[in-house]
Amino acid sequence: MAVGTGRAVPPSAAEEDPVAPPGRARRRRSRPESVRRGDLRPALLFLSPWIVGFLVFTAWPVGYTFYLSLTDYDVINDPSFVGLDNYRAVAQDDDARRAMANTIFYTAFQVPLYVVVSLGLAMLLNQAGRASGFFRTVFFLPNMTPPVATGVLLLFLFNGQNGLVNDVLGWVGIDGPNWTSDPTWVKPGLILMSLLSVGGSVIILLAALRNVPEELYDAARVDGAGFLRRTWSVTVPMISGSLLFVFIVNTIAALQSFTEAYTAFFGVGNTTYSNEAAEFYVIHVFRQAFEFLQMGYASALAWVLFVVIMGITAVQLYVSKRLVFYQGDQ
Repeated sequence: MAVGTGRAVPPSAAEEDPVAPPGRARRRRSRPESVRRGDLRPALLFLSPWIVGFLVFTAWPVGYTFYLSLTDYDVINDPSFVGLDNYRAVAQDDDARRAMANTIFYTAFQVPLYVVVSLGLAMLLNQAGRASGFFRTVFFLPNMTPPVATGVLLLFLFNGQNGLVNDVLGWVGIDGPNWTSDPTWVKPGLILMSLLSVGGSVIILLAALRNVPEELYDAARVDGAGFLRRTWSVTVPMISGSLLFVFIVNTIAALQSFTEAYTAFFGVGNTTYSNEAAEFYVIHVFRQAFEFLQMGYASALAWVLFVVIMGITAVQLYVSKRLVFYQGDQ
């Protein structure tokens, strides 16, 4: 409604400049749309290397492996279509079930421990002041170590006879187990060894911690909340988005564990250490593909793992709707 008059003014007329000629307002309103269309081509041009790389090196191989999963293919001869026979074989493969059980056990214990250790170190760094830059570098350096070197290092540190871990346990009167030869302790040793690479998650959580308003901690102290209560009621909710990201990413990585365990327990000429307890699912896929040349069957195994990872991630995202707080939420 125009002020001081009793008649309604059309919205288009109200938006036009009374001084400008008719039609200029329409051109002015349509200009952002033409600008957005003009910006699309340069954006696609800059994105084209990634788009081409994704299509050629990710989308096409993934699609082709699905085709191979429906064939009998040994790399030497041409693939022959067998339908769902490979998937039926996966369901009846005791070795595949054992490998999946090893992987689930490893993931169920490794991921929560990994996240807790990462959060604890991030909270310490958050209180370190100027020294935090030095310690961030120290914590992240193991991430630069090649995974193959980490697998070899595992054999030295967790050697049951003269390994450093058992030597340290001996200082406090604990007789350390045979980490690398006792099937019961193989996976716990791998879990502990994986904690060397917490540096990346520590930096992510440290950045999240520094975005938590200090006023919330002050209010909690006024209410008499101790350290544990402040951590549970203030810190964890305020960084729950970052915690979810770290949890999901590390879950996916744990379900695809390969290099360290393969280097330590499936290396060339390894006849000393137990490897059945360390045969994770991806190792089983790799052996079927490149040791036994059952590429079609290995592709079916890989697609089963893909479905498992997608299912677990979907459950995590569904549960997170009730547990994750974002500052934009009202």
